[in-house]
Amino acid sequence: MLDTGIARQLDKLGRITLPIELRKSLGFTERETLQIYTEDDKIILQKCSAPVDIFTGSQEDLIEFEGKMVSRESIKKLSKLAGLI
Repeated sequence: MLDTGIARQLDKLGRITLPIELRKSLGFTERETLQIYTEDDKIILQKCSAPVDIFTGSQEDLIEFEGKMVSRESIKKLSKLAGLI
């Protein structure tokens, strides 16, 4: 892991701003979609390379709904949770 020497404080909503130098060096564009992963005590940001389910991150059997991608499996689970099936 490369230490950039950059530290940022979370705002009241839990957000941070990635410095422009970091965004440029990693090729992040404005409004870029990033996937968020955790590993032990680390938070990992990665460019979204393919559409993924907004709930599980799955890339299989996706349906677009109101601009978001959702897998059929998540739709089934949500339907059961809502008591629809």
